Amino acid sequence: MTRDLDANLARFFAPRSIAVIGASERAGSFGQRTQENLKVFDGTVYLVNPGRDEIDGEKCYRSLADLPEAPDCAVIATPQPTVEGLIEECVARDVGGAVVYASGFAEIGDPDAIALQDRIAAKARAGGLRLTGPNTLGYVHFGLRAAPTFMADLHLDLGFEAPPEARTIGLVSQSGALGLALTQGMLTGTFFSHVYTCGNSCDVDVADCISYLAQDPTCKVIACNFEGHANPLRVRDAALKASAAGKPLVIYKMAQGEGGASAAASHTGSLAGSHEAYRTMFENAGAVMVDEYEALLETACFFAKARPNNGHGVAVVATSGGAAIMAADAAEKHGVPLPQPSPELRERLAARIPHFGSTDNPADVTAQVLNDMGALIDCAEGFMEAEEYGAFMIPHLFAYPTSTVRIPVLDELAAKHGKVVCTVWLSAWLEGPGQRDLVDAPNTVLFRSNDRCFAAFAAWRRWLDRERLTAEAPRSAPQDAHETASALLGSADGSTLGERAAKPILAAYGITTVSERTAADADSARAAADDIGYPVAMKLDAKGLAHKTEAGGVALGLNDGDAVEAAFAKMIETATASAPDATIDGVLIQKMAARGVEIVIGGKNDPVFGPMVVVGIGGILVEALRDTVVAPAPVTPAQAARMIDRLQFTAMLDGVRDLPAVDRAALADAVARVSEMLADHSGVIAELDINPVICRGGEIVAVDGLIIKQSG
Repeated sequence: MTRDLDANLARFFAPRSIAVIGASERAGSFGQRTQENLKVFDGTVYLVNPGRDEIDGEKCYRSLADLPEAPDCAVIATPQPTVEGLIEECVARDVGGAVVYASGFAEIGDPDAIALQDRIAAKARAGGLRLTGPNTLGYVHFGLRAAPTFMADLHLDLGFEAPPEARTIGLVSQSGALGLALTQGMLTGTFFSHVYTCGNSCDVDVADCISYLAQDPTCKVIACNFEGHANPLRVRDAALKASAAGKPLVIYKMAQGEGGASAAASHTGSLAGSHEAYRTMFENAGAVMVDEYEALLETACFFAKARPNNGHGVAVVATSGGAAIMAADAAEKHGVPLPQPSPELRERLAARIPHFGSTDNPADVTAQVLNDMGALIDCAEGFMEAEEYGAFMIPHLFAYPTSTVRIPVLDELAAKHGKVVCTVWLSAWLEGPGQRDLVDAPNTVLFRSNDRCFAAFAAWRRWLDRERLTAEAPRSAPQDAHETASALLGSADGSTLGERAAKPILAAYGITTVSERTAADADSARAAADDIGYPVAMKLDAKGLAHKTEAGGVALGLNDGDAVEAAFAKMIETATASAPDATIDGVLIQKMAARGVEIVIGGKNDPVFGPMVVVGIGGILVEALRDTVVAPAPVTPAQAARMIDRLQFTAMLDGVRDLPAVDRAALADAVARVSEMLADHSGVIAELDINPVICRGGEIVAVDGLIIKQSG
């Protein structure tokens, strides 16, 4: 009989009974520590040890078979050599899931240890047993007072005693130590609903944990300390579940460096880093990605307290001009609007703020509020009443009773107007008076830096707009694109398809390309240029050559026939010397494209992510600037538009010098079409490079192209 894996995961993560295999009275042992943590468990605890009938006055069973019922959760607190047999016993006893503490499996890289882990995973899955670990610290379900973990001094009593409405954060961590360390936030007022650590993730992994928390009503926000995943799309699907449930998923990804990435033949192949792919993948799935471990809990707490509203701006009220300036700097860095007060609001502010202060946003109410707290409150309420402000921010400069008294008043105003108050703690007395009051206030969030505060504001607006990114969209490419391109790819000679062979494939997907004439000698090149009209571009037409520019294979702005003939002679001579293995067929003559912004679009087939699409600032400086954004393919036009918005030099698209502004929707559509091509032919295309794509107004034209087919 096949057992339901999802049903057993629910049993395992919300257990009514837990068996500790390897129960012990030896102080400090994993079994003994687990027993201590489970003394307050609301369900039934069974102690299992083949050599004992009693431990510390509690009944002990010799085996799982002797238990009066099948436990929902079994903790295997025994050494590595015993694990495989105990997994078999768990399957035979119909246990819901098992926590395996033991290390010495795949994490050590030994082939025998890897094979052992694979065997226990296969046996567990075949028997319907859910398995977390091995090499895991276990988990905590605060709502059930269940802590099948050997970690001590976790201050579990603080979490267990918290009121249900305070259990807002479900924490998932691939690093057990870093994950459980975050629970010490309970000492300063942050509470959790669950904490799951994944260990080696041979069965239950981070995607399972996120999916489970997405449907658990006691968890308001999911925080995830993430390393990586062998199947990123599983994690993406879990993020989509959280987004659909209206539950924010906040992720910090460690291992952000791209060192050690293999060299790629195309420009875009070398630009498609995995960390950036994760970032775009998560954001396209409606999740929030933070750049620092320290920002994970702060941002999760913000999302637990912030409420949806239509105000896209933030109001800042400070008692210091310097603090106001720092807030304005952080807002500009993260693109957070600080709308200026309306004339009516400015008049209200001017009545309460001294003439040496400021009625702008940020507003400087000066230190005068020490003598007139009502002025601060009136100014704050004026901002909160205005619909254009979705959140309110106030720097906290001094940790002393004078500033503490305003915390509950501002919190009540936030509740009244459906806003959230964010306080940035600027005092060096990190745990001074007012710190705990800010954390405990239901509508107030404490941040330790302006940067993290405004990053959270920006992420909040993106999250509220997530439906646009997560919505399904019809294909952008023509209906027959897949079939047409497949035929062209199949008939192409060699593994490196230069511009002449690549552009018809791009055209099949609706990508506009420049027309050209081929020429095998100088005379035919001149004739083609005369026919097309000057100025023209000349490009080397050669098989087996990935980059024409490096081989002297591009000449631009040729204004007459003599220039064409001279360029032809020089190009053939240079290419023959620098690329002796290439098969030179001649040159391509093209009409010079109109000036525009040069963009690169392309991608590669990644061994982990599969097909990935890249868009960035292109031209000859593409690898020097490395201003690109990458995402798993395919992407929708809305997702492509978000990728374009994230480019560092995206302002170039808005019109520079005498160039018209680029139609971003048209560019996003082109990116979506290329992404569909990469996804459709992931088994054939290894790398794709379209550089440059000339963008001028609504004209998005590919003037070059390179496709590298997969070998074998």
